[in-house]
Amino acid sequence: MTVWRLLRVFPICGLILSIALSLSACSPQSAGRPSAQGAGGLQGTVRVSGAWALYPMMVRWGEEFQKAHPQVRVDISAGGAGKGVADALAGMVDIGMVSREIRPEETKQGAAYVPVVKDAVVPAVNEANPALEKGLKARGMKKQAFVDLWIAGKALTWGQIAGSDTQDAVEVYTRSDACGAAETWAKYLGGAQEDLRGVAVYGDPGLADAIKNDVLGVGYNNLNYAYDAGTGKPVAGLWVVPIDVNENGKVDPEEDLSTKEKAIKAIVSGVYPSPPARDLYLVAKGSFKGLTGEFVRWILTDGQKFVDEVGYIRLAPAQVESALKTLGGR
Repeated sequence: MTVWRLLRVFPICGLILSIALSLSACSPQSAGRPSAQGAGGLQGTVRVSGAWALYPMMVRWGEEFQKAHPQVRVDISAGGAGKGVADALAGMVDIGMVSREIRPEETKQGAAYVPVVKDAVVPAVNEANPALEKGLKARGMKKQAFVDLWIAGKALTWGQIAGSDTQDAVEVYTRSDACGAAETWAKYLGGAQEDLRGVAVYGDPGLADAIKNDVLGVGYNNLNYAYDAGTGKPVAGLWVVPIDVNENGKVDPEEDLSTKEKAIKAIVSGVYPSPPARDLYLVAKGSFKGLTGEFVRWILTDGQKFVDEVGYIRLAPAQVESALKTLGGR
């Protein structure tokens, strides 16, 4: 079983996940730079850190790039989008994974970036939530309910949200780490990550586990932590809440998020709003050069064929073309 499938099958929570993909037995060359491309081809190490949202995809890309270039090693760790940018700008890694828009102050510090896939943040509740069969499944949740819970900090019951007599209070969860998922969710609600109320939990897997363990909880996750990779249904213990985008009091077929396939269709069609749908980025200090540039160029070309399989959404051709121009010549 490949590493990226293992991390979907076995939830990870609590501490920063740091898995080094030892993609060859050879000694690494200088990080991010290839040696002479003679008969041996590319050689060296690419160091990557950052967003949980992009981590499963990057693991798969690392595996596939190794097959094409056996003397290359890719070291990947997840720790949030903020860590990815900070590590890249500090020269601690060659590539930072980022699941939010790149900030002006980061570009001023020399952050070069390209989009590589699309993803989305989705709201989730416990699959045993008492309001599910009392209106929540049929009605979904309106944006204002999310604003009341995460921004205004209002004490709501599940009955108030679902239109039923359920008196159980909603328990709100958010992220404790500087991350793209929280920033994207907050932007959708008209705020910033520091404005989000709720019990703060570290990491995408940790937040998913918190909701699984609280029948009255509500949180948010990136697509690949909300849906099971094998079945395409919400992961065991979670139910993904559809957003009543047109606010007609019911979940229309195009708003349905009961499977990953339906969620992706809603995102691609534009029915699911952006944010919380968004592009995911790779960041480097100054430019993508040497081995780092070759790896990112491969991600934008040959690597795109693995995107659907891993459960992300491909970039539009025009985005790919623009990103390749950003990379410049070899």
